[in-house]
Amino acid sequence: MTLSTASNFAKPDDAFRAIVEAHRGLSDAQSADLDAALVLVLANHIGDIAILNEAIALAKRRMLDASQQQQQQQ
Repeated sequence: MTLSTASNFAKPDDAFRAIVEAHRGLSDAQSADLDAALVLVLANHIGDIAILNEAIALAKRRMLDASQQQQQQQ
């Protein structure tokens, strides 16, 4: 299995909207807890440590790249 970074949703906006709606009305702490729970549920669904490690590395790179871009704009 390889990490898929292309959208697998017929309607990606619906997936994004579902995640946003799940956070509606939650405190910042509750929202962070929801994100953590969702990550663990989906990681279990993937069930492949190599793919999970690849996804973690990709997410970290994207986060760091975004942070660096924000610093450069300031």
